Amino acid sequence: MHIGITGTGSYIPKLVVKNEDFENSTFLNADGSTFKHKNEVIIEKFKAITGINERRYVENHLNTSDIAFLAAEKAISDAGIDKEDINYIILAHNFGDVNHGQSQSDTLPSLATRVKHKLRIKNPKCIAYDLLFGCPGWIEGVIQANAFIKSGIASKCLVIGAETLSRIVDPYDRDSMIYSDGAGATIIEKKSDSGEILAHASASFAYDESHYLFYGKSYNTSTQAQTKYIKMLGRKIYEFAVTNVPKAMFDCLQDSKIDIKEVKKIFIHQANEKMDEAIVKRFYRLYNMEMPKGIMPMTIGKLGNSSVATIPTLLDRVLHDKLENQEVKKGDTVIFASVGAGMNINAIVYRV
Repeated sequence: MHIGITGTGSYIPKLVVKNEDFENSTFLNADGSTFKHKNEVIIEKFKAITGINERRYVENHLNTSDIAFLAAEKAISDAGIDKEDINYIILAHNFGDVNHGQSQSDTLPSLATRVKHKLRIKNPKCIAYDLLFGCPGWIEGVIQANAFIKSGIASKCLVIGAETLSRIVDPYDRDSMIYSDGAGATIIEKKSDSGEILAHASASFAYDESHYLFYGKSYNTSTQAQTKYIKMLGRKIYEFAVTNVPKAMFDCLQDSKIDIKEVKKIFIHQANEKMDEAIVKRFYRLYNMEMPKGIMPMTIGKLGNSSVATIPTLLDRVLHDKLENQEVKKGDTVIFASVGAGMNINAIVYRV
């Protein structure tokens, strides 16, 4: 019997926001000063670095818990299980439900509880809780589900990553173009024909790195509003990620006893195309190898960075043949890896 992923589902918002939609934005530096370049140049440089052409935003009437529920419904159906048999609902997010036009986060009750309510699960022994672990939240949820099942206290877990980052971005910050909305869900269970978690690794770097991502004031210094938005120290995050994530992936693969040549795909958090590519290249460099062509499926170009949702959404699209020239087959070995606020890092070596 293996502990693995038996069902996946995702919710991709319908509203497409293209790069050119930001051409009339007022972008400012952190000190409130204006850029010397026109927006067309800023957007062109942004595209070259991040690989993002467009991103998806949720419709005004939807919230994080809503799209988490929609993704969860699909995962439950895909796994072919009875929702009443789910022992844990683990929902990874960072900002709770933030209603359209507002900035206040709502996490009472927890988003996992809201999803359980929307699913109409009656079983009180189905435990629902939220997980705050930055962008690596979904992977960490899978690691926790694996531990619950391995210990014998659970047989089926629903792990979701969902976020509506469009609700908490500073419109005066050019980094606002990175973020997007979305939800991905997975059923983890013990089953003879399921996939298998071969190894996992997690780490939190909080001595000097804890506030590389943080909540900060708008770059528009003329406003008196006290509203805070997602902010990041982009250069520090890049340097941190390309230094530490390859090592975590290497250590995880070593623990799995799997040869590097057996790895068919690397599902990495869709944070920044250049950064992700640099991470994977450095990982292969640890084995004195070149990065294989097609090893790293990418959705960031069209879906942007939806934080905890990027990997489960990417996985769902690949498994259901919704990503061109990307597929995985039964028995393939893949790696999941992520980095994010905290600063947290994790990885899983997984046999499909």
